[in-house]
Amino acid sequence: MKNFTAPSWAPLLQRHHINTFDALWNLDLEPVDVPNLERGGHSEVSLLTLEDQRFFVKRQTNHLGRSLQRPFGEPTFAREFRNIQRFEALNIPALEAAWFGERRSQGTWRSILVTPALEGYSDLIAWHARWNQLSEHEQVSVIEASARLLATLHDTGWMHGSLYAKHVFLKSQPGHWEARLIDLEKSRPLLRRTAERLRDLDVFTRRLTAWQPEDWTTFFTAYAGTVESGRFWQEKLNKRLKRKGKS
Repeated sequence: MKNFTAPSWAPLLQRHHINTFDALWNLDLEPVDVPNLERGGHSEVSLLTLEDQRFFVKRQTNHLGRSLQRPFGEPTFAREFRNIQRFEALNIPALEAAWFGERRSQGTWRSILVTPALEGYSDLIAWHARWNQLSEHEQVSVIEASARLLATLHDTGWMHGSLYAKHVFLKSQPGHWEARLIDLEKSRPLLRRTAERLRDLDVFTRRLTAWQPEDWTTFFTAYAGTVESGRFWQEKLNKRLKRKGKS
């Protein structure tokens, strides 16, 4: 696959001479987390700072998964990169890609995905951790911004596939809040619209224990657009959770 470089980030990468596969691969960077050794390969994420901009440099070797586009396998970062581009085309707010490339030779398949850090954003788990320190207005804003993001995703005909609250990032702006999705590796079009929406919502609700019943009413009203439609989805989700023994 031909390398991709986002035009907005190309000058910065060129100034630092890291706009090629080999240059990015050979960077000596510390992983920000324990490398993923699943799927019989190796995958890790490191932090890189160039001037005043931080990037996540994601590098993997033989860390493969199957997709409809490439049924015999592909690097999982290739699938995430493709979904980043799709979400951008569909106006689903998400992370950006600054650079992507892959190399395959002699039984080794490597890929690199570079994404700009979402500066000024915090994930929903971080907002939730200081929930009682937020004003009522801030709490409602976080809830409604999260709900609108999920509604945009689902109304566009897509599911996230791993919609934990830590994958929803939010930032307060003058007069409004912005929300974006990360970790799009498992995202795909909705096939069974109701069931798969509920699967995403099920995962999303986990660990948000500080949200009270009235918070969830606010969430589902914003998600569905009306109180009545919100009640429909909330009741559907509650039935799903009861079947699974979660409530």
